[in-house]
Amino acid sequence: MEVIHKIGRRKTAVARVYLSKGEGNITINKKDLNDYFTTGTLQYKVKQPLMLTENEGDFDIRVNVFGGGITGQAEAVRLAISRAMCELDAENRGILKPEGLLTRDPRMVERKKFGQKKARKKFQFSKR
Repeated sequence: MEVIHKIGRRKTAVARVYLSKGEGNITINKKDLNDYFTTGTLQYKVKQPLMLTENEGDFDIRVNVFGGGITGQAEAVRLAISRAMCELDAENRGILKPEGLLTRDPRMVERKKFGQKKARKKFQFSKR
C-alpha cells in the first residue's frame, strides 16, 4: 500500500494528512499527537474516524497543519483522516457519513464592513 494523501479544511485551518501502513503513530507538525493537542477533547476529535472504523493501531499518520486555532486545526485533521479512511475502504463511508465526519463545515468568520465597528456591531448612534 502506497501513501494516501488527503486534505481537510475548517475555518482558516488546512490539514494535509499522509496515511501509510504502520503501528498507529500520529505525528502532527513533527510532534506527537499528545504534545500538539494537549486536551483530551481535541485528541478524541482527531482519533474519532479511526475509532469508528476500528483502524486505531493499523496506520501511521503524518499531518502537516497550519492556520486557524487549535480547535479548527483538530477538526481539519479529523476531516482529512475521514476522507483517507473512505479512500481506503468504500464501506467506511457508510460508517462516517451518518456521524457527520465527511461534511466540510462551511461556517467562516464574517468580514468587517466599513463604517461599522465589527461585522455587525455599529458605532454608537447619537440623535442630537
